[in-house]
Amino acid sequence: MVETAAPNSAIPSTSRKDWSSDQEVRWCPGCGDYSILAAVQMLMPELGVRRENTVFISGIGCAARFPYYMNTYGMHSIHGRAPAIATGLSVTRPDLDVWVVTGDGDALSIGGNHLIHALRRNVKLTILMFNNQIYGLTKGQYSPTSEVAKVTKSTPFGSLDTPFNPVSLALGAEASFVARTHDMDRAHMQEVFRRAHEHDGAAFVEVYQNCNVFNDGAFEKITSRDARSSMLIPLTHGEPIRFGADLERGVVQRSDGRLETVDVSDVGVEALLVHDESRPDPGLAFALSRLSRGPYEPTPIGVFRAVDRLEYGSEMSRQVSEAQERKGVGDLNELLRSGSSWTVG
Repeated sequence: MVETAAPNSAIPSTSRKDWSSDQEVRWCPGCGDYSILAAVQMLMPELGVRRENTVFISGIGCAARFPYYMNTYGMHSIHGRAPAIATGLSVTRPDLDVWVVTGDGDALSIGGNHLIHALRRNVKLTILMFNNQIYGLTKGQYSPTSEVAKVTKSTPFGSLDTPFNPVSLALGAEASFVARTHDMDRAHMQEVFRRAHEHDGAAFVEVYQNCNVFNDGAFEKITSRDARSSMLIPLTHGEPIRFGADLERGVVQRSDGRLETVDVSDVGVEALLVHDESRPDPGLAFALSRLSRGPYEPTPIGVFRAVDRLEYGSEMSRQVSEAQERKGVGDLNELLRSGSSWTVG
């Protein structure tokens, strides 16, 4: 790996091969992680970024092996702490593209607190959360996104926990960019990942990802080729929300604010909800995230929210610069001995 390049120097042309490391990819055969990895490796040459200025940081889990397979800088960190480590890197090195790769267990259980604060602070991070609704690395325990009554090795009589909806959680944390995609559609993944990378702030993408060993077919009812047209609801900014093979179904908002799927022929196109991803208030995006009770009903997919907010790292740098201009370089000894300090002994 070479030294970090000057930001204004010409960016060389690359291919997927340039972004692929020499490490053997070690996921179970048929795992959805393979298609996500391929989508990212094929997208990177199109983003106009340098390998030496790109960093992938992960926690613990099957998804967390991702940095090994990218020919960039990277860190396989500790369970749940990837957003915290990535925050430190992003705010101190704004010249770098920092990606976080995590799973539903890693991000939403032990790492839940780190994730929501990275999102609310709006740190410049591209966060990809692979959701397979199970703990795969540790052999099939239920996760924070597993459905109620899920029978696993750690819930032999069925899970009693109400699962997180990751998109709802991200919107509740005031994330400025929130999206969902799935591992069966490379073109859709790449477009969503591109949008997330271009966003100036914290971008959160939930990726429905099949674990064919411990939770096979978790999303098959909505992501299989035969089911997609009738079960996936594409969100396109500025357009009425419609779906179905002939766009015969749509989404309306009732007078009480509730969203509902309907036949377009019953209500007319003019009655359909027009998607507005740039709406400042996240309430409508949140309502869309609750439209489906699980991956067995028509489910919105695409960008739920994309709004402009002050980015944490640049604002922190501004504060530091202003403080230095006012008082010059600080004195650490003076700081330690100021205010509430005591002499002992």
